[in-house]
Amino acid sequence: MNNKKSRQDDFLLRRQHLANLTDEELKERFWQLADKAVQPLLDLAQKNTSPAIERSVLLRMGFSSLEAKDIVEKVLAHGLISKGAGHIVYYLAKTENIDIREAGLKLIKNEGWDIIKNKFEVKINE
Repeated sequence: MNNKKSRQDDFLLRRQHLANLTDEELKERFWQLADKAVQPLLDLAQKNTSPAIERSVLLRMGFSSLEAKDIVEKVLAHGLISKGAGHIVYYLAKTENIDIREAGLKLIKNEGWDIIKNKFEVKINE
């Protein structure tokens, strides 16, 4: 014996506000709603990070786990984690016209932080 209630089909009623839209208008509506649904996730990703995420980024940039740990610790010590450790390394590399690995190693040796300070307009703790 099947005790399931059948669901009332209200599709035609629920789609009334969309019935007169063209395919192009429906496509536009879809992308507007998709953007609206995804925007909070993008905001969260742009405004939040963690040391683990930053180490992961640096690993993908070619640093060893120990190097990535050192860079992230220095970024944290300077209060710049919100800027992104990879972003900081990349910025130093581009500013000094050196490769990314060399830039990261300079930061580990406490070199180049003055350039980072000027870029992000923050007080760097020495």
